[in-house]
Amino acid sequence: MLVPSRTKHRKVRKGKIRGVATSGNYIAFGEFALQAQGHDRVTSRQIEASRQAMTRYIKRGGKIWIRIFPHTPVTRKPLDVKMGSGKGNPEFFVAKVKPGTILFEMQGVTEETAREAMRLAGHKLSVKTKFLVREEA
Repeated sequence: MLVPSRTKHRKVRKGKIRGVATSGNYIAFGEFALQAQGHDRVTSRQIEASRQAMTRYIKRGGKIWIRIFPHTPVTRKPLDVKMGSGKGNPEFFVAKVKPGTILFEMQGVTEETAREAMRLAGHKLSVKTKFLVREEA
């Protein structure tokens, strides 16, 4: 699972995910990509499950790039705890994803294989996705 090696602050505020992606919104490395269509928090477990689904389908054929990283810690309080008494402890890490963000890229496989692998990966994520192919200039 992806986890930051160290963070500046142990706990952060929730915040809002507004607007469209202005960075990380183009295909940089591969031929095919999976683009987010909505905004949501994608956990490190979801990213890892998507990566495993893609690599198993392409049978170690091509190359995969993960374009998002879960930097943001999410806290949870234990069950049956009354209101108050501060913020809970960090439980897992998430990546905040905006519409237009490229989540994964792939190269070295056919388009049909890439499309199916990305479809399987999209089912593991909490955000709607779209398959993209790089346009040649």
